[in-house]
Amino acid sequence: MKKTITKTFYSDPGHAWLKVDITDLVDLGLERSITAYSYRRGSSVFLEEDQDATAFIKRHQQKYPNYQLKFDDRHTDLRSKIRSYPPYIGS
Repeated sequence: MKKTITKTFYSDPGHAWLKVDITDLVDLGLERSITAYSYRRGSSVFLEEDQDATAFIKRHQQKYPNYQLKFDDRHTDLRSKIRSYPPYIGS
C-alpha cells in the first residue's frame, strides 16, 4: 500500500499554484528549473500549475513510486494573495 503525502493547491479565477517547501525542490533537483511564474514566501514555494507543478508531480512520482500525492484544494473567487508574493528565483 502506498503512503500518502498531502500538498495544497491554491487557486483563484485565473490560475492555480501548488504549495511545496523549498526543501522539496532541492530533494527533487528542481530548485534551478522553476520559472518566475511561481512565487516564494519564506520557505514555501507556490508552483504555477502549468509547468512547474506538473514538473514537480512527475519528478516526485519518479523518485518516490511508493508515495501517492494527494491534493487539498483551496479556491478563492477573489484575486489570490499569492500573486503579491515575490517571484521565485532559483537557488
